[in-house]
Amino acid sequence: MKILHIAPSFYPAQVYGGPIESTYQLCRYSETNGCDVRVLTTDANGPQAVLDVPTDREVQLAEGVRVRYCERLMGDSVSLTLLRLLPSYIYWADVVHLTGVYSFPTIPTLTACMTLGKPLVWSPRGSLQRWEGSTQIQLKAVWESVCRAVAPKKIVLHATSQEEVTANMKRFPDAGSIVIPNGIEVPEKILHEPTGGVLRLLFLGRLHPKKGSENLLMSCKMLNDNSKVIWSLALAGTGDPGYIKTIRARIIALKLEQYVRMVEEVRGEIKKSYFENSDIVIVPSYTENFGMVVAEALAHGVPVIASKGTPWKRMEAIGCGLLVENDPESLAKAIERMSTMPLCEMGERGREWMKKEFHCRLVAEDMGQLYQKLISGL
Repeated sequence: MKILHIAPSFYPAQVYGGPIESTYQLCRYSETNGCDVRVLTTDANGPQAVLDVPTDREVQLAEGVRVRYCERLMGDSVSLTLLRLLPSYIYWADVVHLTGVYSFPTIPTLTACMTLGKPLVWSPRGSLQRWEGSTQIQLKAVWESVCRAVAPKKIVLHATSQEEVTANMKRFPDAGSIVIPNGIEVPEKILHEPTGGVLRLLFLGRLHPKKGSENLLMSCKMLNDNSKVIWSLALAGTGDPGYIKTIRARIIALKLEQYVRMVEEVRGEIKKSYFENSDIVIVPSYTENFGMVVAEALAHGVPVIASKGTPWKRMEAIGCGLLVENDPESLAKAIERMSTMPLCEMGERGREWMKKEFHCRLVAEDMGQLYQKLISGL
């Protein structure tokens, strides 16, 4: 099968978070299932930066995975080169897989697939979900109406959770829908450093109001005021400079400088070391279509406290974490409760769960079956 992925940004542009890694792993493991994979994308690496990659030819990132990075002119994804190459790349493909919604490649890709009669898998990656802090609602509604008008008939919306399916279908009720989770690579070996008597908390991800980090800081203040738990918190991630400044000021205002450490975005072996030096990962988001950091933490044997805005209801049944409201009081109580639980055993249960249901190989197999069905017209 010839599979074309079209995305506004691609690996190694990890500044955009979990979708970059999960899409890359899907491409890698799709090749092992007999797929010939090409990626059409831009060289964007954030609003102001670009990747150090060739933009005049394809680059082979892995066996069977060729990427054409196109020069980004403005915004996060505007590229005239991508627009020029789009028809020929889509003509080549058996199936097109589009990532993202409110970005430059979306409407041209939908239109070209409709014109050329190509089946399309569309991964909104949570973009169609709403929360109380969502912005530009009316503008997004106009964009969605255009998408509906130019979408091909053979289209399936790919969601990573049932909650995302519900959001997707509200906006594209005539499209098919399927749930396939993001894949995760589970390390063969993990090494957890001893705690030294301090409960080590970790928040890892993009710093954005939707992620609930301000509620987490308030919960930490409550721990200091009302609990005997001795704790520390690492806030690892990047975001809008203005919002990062707000978080730093909040830490000072709450008198948490002694306990909270802010670090830049962490990747690769550094990210692995943060998991190995943490006891609990906390994901207090208002909404998540998947929450890649939850899967990453469990894969590294670290139990998780996640908000009910994430789709991880099974954590408590599996016995590898707690699912709670994301208000400060609920988070503080969850941290205090988790401090008395068998964290190592919980982490090991999480690792086994990731191996059995979320490994990249399994996810790529499920996606391959979807591609084949679309090609066969089923």
